Amino acid sequence: MSATRQPPRRAGRAAAPLVVLLLGAFLAVLGAGTAQAAGYRYWSFWEGSGTGWAYATQGPSLVRPDDGSVQGFRFSVSADSQDASKPRRAPDFAKICADTPAKDGTKRVALVIDPGTAADAPDGETPPARRSVCAQVPEDASSADALASVAKPLRYGSDALLCAISGYPASGCGEQVSGNGDGASTGGSSKKASAPAGDSGSDGGGPSAGVLVGIGAVLLLGIAAVAQARRRRG
Repeated sequence: MSATRQPPRRAGRAAAPLVVLLLGAFLAVLGAGTAQAAGYRYWSFWEGSGTGWAYATQGPSLVRPDDGSVQGFRFSVSADSQDASKPRRAPDFAKICADTPAKDGTKRVALVIDPGTAADAPDGETPPARRSVCAQVPEDASSADALASVAKPLRYGSDALLCAISGYPASGCGEQVSGNGDGASTGGSSKKASAPAGDSGSDGGGPSAGVLVGIGAVLLLGIAAVAQARRRRG
């Protein structure tokens, strides 16, 4: 009795489920990287530029503004300087300092202090009202000096990071905020209103290095599976 011959298997059909499985794994890894993207809750520092705002490239203690300058501070959650929220009032020196006449030996610096929205506030805190105030300070004063003259109490972190203006927020300092809005304390962030210039850590955006390595491994497995299927067909 002759054995029944089985039809030959097609390598392409055998490899298809594997490719689909690998594609699903790739999407899962990519999704995990996106979910881990986070921002930071902090006071950003701005300089008036015409009718708009420019993100400051130095910390407020390093900037020596001229008479007639406008400086802005905004509290919000953002990943880095590219998506940081600007102060919600125009940098209008003439309006802010209209009632503060020039005085020898001093300079006038208009300050816009924007504590942000309830969505950016730490749990249990309510942001105070926005303020525009004219600081009249010695000619060699820094932006930090001007702020201290009109918005005490200020609170700084151990790394000279500006943590609170007029006592807001009551606690926390540049803490990381996950994608679902939960805060988690961390030591680093992007450019914040700190005394030193430059970055102090990760910007919190995009997949981490580990996630990218995982994505690369998934892609290599998929390429190997397709190549093996082609060899079998040959």
